[in-house]
Amino acid sequence: MTDSSLPSVAVAIVTFNSARFIRHCLGYIFESSYAPQEVIVIDNASADETAEILREFESRVRVVRNRENVGFAAAQNQAIALSAAEWILTLNPDVRLTPDFIATLVAAAKAHPEVGTVCGKLLAIQPDFSIPQKLIFDSTGIYFTPSLRHFDRGSKTPDDGRYERLEYVFGATGAAALYRRTMIEDISISGEFFDSDFFAYREDADVAWRAQLLGWKCLYAPPAVAYHVRSVLPSNRRSLPPLLNMHSVKNRFLMRVKNITAPLYFRNFLAITVRDLLVIGACLTYEFTSLRAFPLVLRNLSRTWRKRRALQRRRRATEDYMAAWFSFEPVSYSAIDVTAKCESLC
Repeated sequence: MTDSSLPSVAVAIVTFNSARFIRHCLGYIFESSYAPQEVIVIDNASADETAEILREFESRVRVVRNRENVGFAAAQNQAIALSAAEWILTLNPDVRLTPDFIATLVAAAKAHPEVGTVCGKLLAIQPDFSIPQKLIFDSTGIYFTPSLRHFDRGSKTPDDGRYERLEYVFGATGAAALYRRTMIEDISISGEFFDSDFFAYREDADVAWRAQLLGWKCLYAPPAVAYHVRSVLPSNRRSLPPLLNMHSVKNRFLMRVKNITAPLYFRNFLAITVRDLLVIGACLTYEFTSLRAFPLVLRNLSRTWRKRRALQRRRRATEDYMAAWFSFEPVSYSAIDVTAKCESLC
């Protein structure tokens, strides 16, 4: 599609030692029925063959090579700043798009002007980008529990006909999320959409929480299908790089400082406290490399508090509306009857 009347979409990808995925990822983007206005790749100082592979695409892709790994959040902000497109599709290099993925997301967004984020059905895929015979969910949007953990809906369960409804969810995984430029500008703090203090991990959950606080909705459109090689899961935490686990701990607390309100905190105080004790206990007994998270939280506390003030003074969502999203089971609302739900809570 090249009709200039259609909303423009830019694809933003951050690479870091992504050689085994990026050629496949870009190839599937260029097979899309909805041609993106541009594809921007920010490489975070990869030490493998990523740079060489990206040279093959430089006539069709805008490539920025960072001298150091500045983290996923900061690099995505770089890509977003380089584009003026109406919509930004953040995409991990280990995602395989289907030809109509972008077109389906854009069509869903056009039909729901209150939406700031659109996500599709992500299914698990093999590291060689081959589609398994048995389809397993990777993500159908993210949800928060009362203990402030966030999960991908449906993760690691079979695609057996569930999650086929067009509906509102709390947020989208940053692996493949379509964000409206207007929302990006509205919820950014000090010019940052993704919080660069997070470096990596939980930055998409932070964006989702911030967007909900400021009145933006996230739409799940199941006809939009893509595939994802998921390497970070709660179940494989001990096999993940220590640096990533450390940022996970740090960001759990930074995200709370910025986003949570007192009524929501006290409503879920027991669940939050139990989880905090488990996290701290794990750091003290075996995940020693994550102890560095706590001085980093303190170091970032004043800056995060300033972000909190900037966010909370503009908050549009009510306490009851936000509290309804925090559940041990995934929460979603039909895109048809959500207006009535919002009117009763907002």
